[in-house]
Amino acid sequence: MQQIPPSNLLIENGRLIDPSQKLDRVGRLLISDGLISAVDPSDGDLPASIQRIDASNQIVAPGLVDLGVEMREPGFEEDETIRSGGLAALAGGYTSVLCTSNTSPCVDSPGAVEFVRQKAAKAAGAKVHVIGCVSKGGEGEQMAELGLLAEAGAVAFSDTPKSMPNDALLKRALEYCRMFNLPIIDRPEVPDLANNGVMHDGQTALVLGLKGLPTEAEDLAVARDVRLAEATEGRLHVGPVSTMGAVDMIRRVKARGIQVSASVCPHNLCLSDEELRCFDARFKVHPPLRSQRHVETLRHAVIDGTIDAIQSGHMPRSREKKMNDLDLSPFGAATLETTLSTIITYLINQRSMDWMTAIDRLSTAPAKIAGVQGGTLKVSSAADVVVIDPSSRWTVDGNQFVSRCNSSTLDGCQLDGIVRLTIVDGEIRHDNS
Repeated sequence: MQQIPPSNLLIENGRLIDPSQKLDRVGRLLISDGLISAVDPSDGDLPASIQRIDASNQIVAPGLVDLGVEMREPGFEEDETIRSGGLAALAGGYTSVLCTSNTSPCVDSPGAVEFVRQKAAKAAGAKVHVIGCVSKGGEGEQMAELGLLAEAGAVAFSDTPKSMPNDALLKRALEYCRMFNLPIIDRPEVPDLANNGVMHDGQTALVLGLKGLPTEAEDLAVARDVRLAEATEGRLHVGPVSTMGAVDMIRRVKARGIQVSASVCPHNLCLSDEELRCFDARFKVHPPLRSQRHVETLRHAVIDGTIDAIQSGHMPRSREKKMNDLDLSPFGAATLETTLSTIITYLINQRSMDWMTAIDRLSTAPAKIAGVQGGTLKVSSAADVVVIDPSSRWTVDGNQFVSRCNSSTLDGCQLDGIVRLTIVDGEIRHDNS
């Protein structure tokens, strides 16, 4: 199929799934001038000039939305750029991603926000929304000019991948951001407890002689975060989380009506710390791969809605960096291009999760948490759509990734489901048909 930006597209015979409308049926989707024009239009209502796409036996859903992608530009272009990250997102079915401020300089000024937005617009990949720093320089000492960052276009604030150790600063930021109705995103971890840890602190780490990352480092941080969210009534998102303790606390505060959301990475839903027995740095991710008990708890939590969203956890690092010894190699892996297939393979096809829930966790819920467009096929909404072939099987090969990072926790594994088309604002930007 020729990749052109037609003004009118008709996707036919596909299974339309849209959690925002509780829609799950075979039908037709009409896209006109960048918007969803109609669901199941009659032939008489179709424009004279139209491109037809046959989506028989395929899923047609809102484009995926990611709550935290590292683009690494400026400063670390050897790992990833805004262009390569945006194109990798398209290959994974993402139409919108939130870009974290793990750059040099970090995104703590209006100019830095504008730089990312302009580079993303020129790249013509997935839509890139900017996460601004909570603190100046991401150092956790002084609050950044959050108002100016919001005016420049930041949609959330976070010092990710660093956690927020300064309790008073986090409390002030949660209170201050209520004026903008923007969320604070915290990657929960107590630095003093996690210091120099390599992998999950458990039996496997003991056997391998590697310094562990204790679950308490995450549990205590989550407890602090949710308590401050309750006290301030601010918008807080914690994640990605990886422990049973974190899940338990999130479940408890939600039962009390506290407005907290949480997310989890796909590799924490399908792999355990046993993978590290081979001392391969591609399994060194953050949060770390935990024991099987934590994996099972996380799966149940994302299925029952305790965990609201699945985010890719895309932390690209160059081949040279990941080739180092395990204890010296940086945390990170390329996950944008495998997240959807991971969920299809390990949850949907194992009958643990249905398609409606999966699309909600990957698209509708993240869009709502971030307050960005997307996550819906409602008429008059932006035509951000993904067409998925759920039956095709492929073998993960990091060397074939669009991302500059080739390190994958699933390298060599067979996964189910491929992204056939990714459509952004009515334009086909990724075509794998």
